[in-house]
Amino acid sequence: MVHKNTRPSVADIRAMKTRGEKISMLYVTSLDEAAAADAAGIHMLSIESRFFSPAMREAAGNCFVQVGLPFGQYGTLVTAEDYLRAAFQFTKMGGDSFYCAASFDIQKTLCDNHVPIVAHVGMNPNIVTWTNWRAVGKTATEARAVWDHVKKLESIGAFGAELEVVPDKLGEFISRNTPLIMLGMGAGPGADAQYLFAEDVLGCTDGHKPRHAKTYRNFAAEYARLQQERIAAFREFIADVNTGAYPEQQHNVAMADSEFASFKAGLGL
Repeated sequence: MVHKNTRPSVADIRAMKTRGEKISMLYVTSLDEAAAADAAGIHMLSIESRFFSPAMREAAGNCFVQVGLPFGQYGTLVTAEDYLRAAFQFTKMGGDSFYCAASFDIQKTLCDNHVPIVAHVGMNPNIVTWTNWRAVGKTATEARAVWDHVKKLESIGAFGAELEVVPDKLGEFISRNTPLIMLGMGAGPGADAQYLFAEDVLGCTDGHKPRHAKTYRNFAAEYARLQQERIAAFREFIADVNTGAYPEQQHNVAMADSEFASFKAGLGL
């Protein structure tokens, strides 16, 4: 079942920007993360299409959901028609907007068909070979290129853009001077939304953590502890099998002695 008339709409998110309200946003990949975000009161979720489903939409509850349309290394969409068909499919599942990092002409096709899209400006991991993994917009020339990109997105009718790893001054300037919803990931406090990955917030991994990420819990340590508990439990099971301690009487299905005797008699035993 898709939640209706309870979660924010595109108009509601735009109104939050107009009022200067802070918007919280998380990238999630599991039902548990989506449900926790809803329970906590997170405004917006980013969910890749490979993780999005009716069950995920239900778990997301009152959160506004941005569905990421496949692109790049695991993408299957090529033409504007492909993207449009996918957007309509995920709209039926309850997607509220759609992340699209494709070309301007594909993005415009979606906009022309009233699909609210979120593009990507600044450092874009999908095409990072053009910039390397670094902040984008620290020079006047690069800052102008980011600004021009945003203005182009305005002209084609985009709903918003992920603004990733740009100087805080630039992030604030752009957010204040565009009607687009600027979803800041490492773009400073002046962005319209603050956007983080749930795995970074929860400390799920021991790997590289981006400069802009903030960790609030240490799930990696808990996962490691649980793994050791799994191993210990499996070893105890093996020991019980070897010694005959498992199965015990309560694990077995009982059969009356008279019935078993009758069974054997039928076999002539």
